[in-house]
Amino acid sequence: MNEFVHERHKPLRQLARPRELVVVCGPMRSNVNLSRIARAAGCCGVTRLVCCGPGKLDRKIARDAADTIEIESHRSLAPVLEKLRAEGYHLVGLEQTSNSRDLHKYEFVRRTALVIGNERTGLTDDLLALLDDVVEIPVWGLPYSYNVATATAMSLYEYCRQFPEG
Repeated sequence: MNEFVHERHKPLRQLARPRELVVVCGPMRSNVNLSRIARAAGCCGVTRLVCCGPGKLDRKIARDAADTIEIESHRSLAPVLEKLRAEGYHLVGLEQTSNSRDLHKYEFVRRTALVIGNERTGLTDDLLALLDDVVEIPVWGLPYSYNVATATAMSLYEYCRQFPEG
């Protein structure tokens, strides 16, 4: 007989300090993707999500994140990025480019704004020019990239792995 008792839904881990990570989303085609991003961000202790465009959260998907994350809506991304830079954030885009860095080898700055592009068009050249760094997730098969919500969750996890206490 197994000596270990497995407790489900353990108490939340407490961060030693608030996360200095903001998730910034360009206009999403799918409210499902935006809602999945919000849910992953909530699980990672992120408290601020910036959205551009007409997206809305589906509370059944975003779950508690719909109530625990401060969600800002803006019409366009460039002014938001300029404001975040002025607030001291390091702007990191999630995109496949000729100069993007492997997420597995990237060292995040604690005060980071993770910038996510549209599902189809990604981050445009004018937005890429505003970023401090661009990271990508290696892909070993087809299609050439992960779903935007999946890729965001993977990136959030890597940030949290590097800063487990907040």
